Amino acid sequence: MAGNGEGTTTVTGQPDAELDLRGVICPYNFVKTKLKLEAMEQGQILSVLLDDGDPIRNVPRSVSNEGHTILSQDRVEGSYRVLIRRREDE
Repeated sequence: MAGNGEGTTTVTGQPDAELDLRGVICPYNFVKTKLKLEAMEQGQILSVLLDDGDPIRNVPRSVSNEGHTILSQDRVEGSYRVLIRRREDE
């Protein structure tokens, strides 16, 4: 692995990719999130916009179960922005 910028990754920078999944029902929102994360590089950050209710309850939990890291969940105009760091594969 590359040794540049080891240690902490600041969340203040722009995410590497973004998904707007507002209006997308479970489980499709998780499936789309999972596929996007799998297409990204290890350690990259994905921003996902999710609706309140089942999506914000289920997607972060499912993503965590896959080994990815939830960096933050912020309420944004009636929905949520979730920042997810892609797991580092062994």
